[in-house]
Amino acid sequence: MDLFEDEPQAGGNAPEFTVSEISGAVKRTVEGNFSHVRVRGELGRISRPRSGHIYLDLKDDRAVLAGVVWKGQAARLAIQPEEGMEVIATGRLTTFPGQSKYQMVIEDMAPAGVGALMAMLEKRKAKLEAEGLFAPERKRPLPYLPEIIGVVTSPSGAVIRDILHRLRDRFPRKVLVWPVAVQGERCAPEVASAIRGFNRLTPGGALPRPDVLIVARGGGSVEDLWGFNEEIVVRAAAESEIPLISAVGHETDTTLIDFASDRRAPTPTAAAEIAVPVRLELMAWLDNQGARLARAGTQGIVLRRQRLRDLSRALPRPETLADTARQRLDLASDRLPRALKDLAQGKRNRLVQLSAELAPRRLQDRLRHDRARLDDLSRRLERSLATNAARERARLDAVSARLPGAGAAGLRRRRERLAGLRLSAAPLARGLAHGRADLARLAPRLPKAQETRLRDLSARLTALERIRLSYDHGAVLARGFVLVRDADGALVTSSGTPAPGSALELEFSDGRLDAVAAGTSGRPAAKPAAKKKPPSQASLFDE
Repeated sequence: MDLFEDEPQAGGNAPEFTVSEISGAVKRTVEGNFSHVRVRGELGRISRPRSGHIYLDLKDDRAVLAGVVWKGQAARLAIQPEEGMEVIATGRLTTFPGQSKYQMVIEDMAPAGVGALMAMLEKRKAKLEAEGLFAPERKRPLPYLPEIIGVVTSPSGAVIRDILHRLRDRFPRKVLVWPVAVQGERCAPEVASAIRGFNRLTPGGALPRPDVLIVARGGGSVEDLWGFNEEIVVRAAAESEIPLISAVGHETDTTLIDFASDRRAPTPTAAAEIAVPVRLELMAWLDNQGARLARAGTQGIVLRRQRLRDLSRALPRPETLADTARQRLDLASDRLPRALKDLAQGKRNRLVQLSAELAPRRLQDRLRHDRARLDDLSRRLERSLATNAARERARLDAVSARLPGAGAAGLRRRRERLAGLRLSAAPLARGLAHGRADLARLAPRLPKAQETRLRDLSARLTALERIRLSYDHGAVLARGFVLVRDADGALVTSSGTPAPGSALELEFSDGRLDAVAAGTSGRPAAKPAAKKKPPSQASLFDE
């Protein structure tokens, strides 16, 4: 019996149904008539509880249809539902007796045309760009010559063959391939896992970590390339610590991974060209740099050699470098004896002055003067004490006369003070006695101290005399040197100074000779002269 055809009549004997029977009948009717439907609408409210199921609303301008995607089916959807997206949902209608509502169990979901996909793409791009994932400052520079290159692509397509062939032509490098699906529902999670897997490798380990990554795929439609627009792939590319090159599709194809990668290549082949330089070009550049370096080194040596020759011509001749110093030495040698003699004379005068001050007679006079002054002071002290005692005694008597009855105690204090003054003179007398004893003890030591002082001064004078003799030019003449003077008595220090035929005087260690200058190329003709008395070598103490 059809439930909807039996209409109870008022007052008739109509059957009664339970709520569960009515709900079950409705459920069977709905599921029987709408077991497979495709519904087009805009996604409204979307909820993702912890259970993993997805609850959403499909709506148009007049009605709303509740929908649910169970946890197992949600992971296999081609696209992830987003609010405001226009989609075509495939599934079945059913009821939910607990709330007396019907809903659609969604098994598949696709965008409602390319326009919807592009709208969703622009919305996702704006969201990720607002988070800063596409910022230029996040992008890392590519290594100039990587040792290992990681490639994320399909192992069976032509893309990997093109990349390997291009790397072999330009600069052969080690390549690690992480095979992934490049389209379909498995594309996005596998590509994201591959990028993160390469980043988890240890540098220098058994499976070394690549220096640069290439994510590559051939051309295709928007739906075929949609996996590289997924948010999970874009975030993995932005988080990669390894520099990443995206090469998805042809030159006109653009995906969101291109904005998050460090470098975009128009094709997979171009990605290989970006990753490594041309080996032959690099070798040619190195050869060119080596040749330039060799030319620069040779030119530098030539320039420095020429500079050295120019500087050497500007230097004076070696034989003339010591002329000025030699002349200064001769002048100093002439002035040295006179300076030493003046110094010795000054020291002698100072010694005589000190000796006069240390004469025993003067010391004895000083002692007698001090002794007389000491005796005078002692006599004056005794007289002063006696005068003070008499004055105090007189004052005491005057006070006693004025206060005969009440001044007994004061009189005693005055007498005690007077006795104290008398006793205080005793230490002064003892001090004078000690001074006389010290004077008598030190007087015998004075001649010995004077003798020691004179001996030290004599030793210093002897040392100065030895220094003077060491600087005397007579010792130099004794070793075979000759001192030449012209007619005016001036020293001749150069062979070109005297004019030919001028008179010269040659001084030897034992006398002097007269000579005549014959010219620069000849020798001076010396004529014997009377031997003069050698200069006095007496002591500097001789006047």
